[in-house]
Amino acid sequence: MILKKIFNPITVLWYMWGEIAFSAVFAFLAYFLYENGYLQKISIPFSIAGILGSALAIFLAFRNNNSYSRWWEARTIWGNILNNNRIFARLMITNIDNAVVIGKATKEQAESYKKVLIYRQIAFAHALRLHLRNQFDNLYEFKHLLPETEYNKLKNYQNIPNMLLYEQSTHIKEGLRKEMLGAFDNISIEPVMSGFNNFQGACERIKQTPLLRHYHFFTKVFLLFFMAILPFALVMDFMKMGFSFLVVPASILISFVFGVMGKVGEVNEDPFENRTQDVPITSICNMIERDLKEMLEESPLPEKFMPQNQILF
Repeated sequence: MILKKIFNPITVLWYMWGEIAFSAVFAFLAYFLYENGYLQKISIPFSIAGILGSALAIFLAFRNNNSYSRWWEARTIWGNILNNNRIFARLMITNIDNAVVIGKATKEQAESYKKVLIYRQIAFAHALRLHLRNQFDNLYEFKHLLPETEYNKLKNYQNIPNMLLYEQSTHIKEGLRKEMLGAFDNISIEPVMSGFNNFQGACERIKQTPLLRHYHFFTKVFLLFFMAILPFALVMDFMKMGFSFLVVPASILISFVFGVMGKVGEVNEDPFENRTQDVPITSICNMIERDLKEMLEESPLPEKFMPQNQILF
């Protein structure tokens, strides 16, 4: 199921309400204390907030760079999965059609064999998508691509994408024995099949290995500490200008900028959670299904997924 979340200012404010509220509390506290003369003899030099802000920016930059690297790696992997599926379909169609030409198989046998292999490969893409998103209740989404007995058997496995590749290799070996595929065809097919295993393993590595937790913890601590002392470092400057009340919006605005930078790194860290900013693997699976069925000369093709509010899922 596609999540219909829209990235707009309202959702950003909702997502950041905790940081905004925290910053606002300390901003109003600083304004109240200095305005009523409680702390006018004590001022925090702005250099302290500046130094802390610089340290915070380094942590945020490190985390955001690594989070984006994880997101881009995930997108690259799924681009390779798309390409490998096209290569696999091309190899299967041309090799099996060649068996018809040289009299090793009838056209009906070839068409049936091609369809089973390519449909299973499409099912692998959908199964990997659901596996990464932990959407185990949505296995019916690729039920139409597999024989009923195979689908019912697969539901009992814990790693369905891996078992689909196992079934695929078994079926390819069967084709070699029946001479649907040539003796040397396996030389070109096996690297493609191994690629699917490698791509699945890379996705699982990203899914199961988060960034080191101490970077998340200390970034959060530094951010909250920065938000707390910032208004006390700004209030005296605004009081000298005669606009002490501006310390509240100024502190909230600066804290909001740093908070958004922190959230960007946090949400990009996990690219397979079916959120608006994640890798659009649903659309990629739709593209795989459309492309491979088109190579089988089937029609009509599944409806193409279009961006929703300029966002692909």
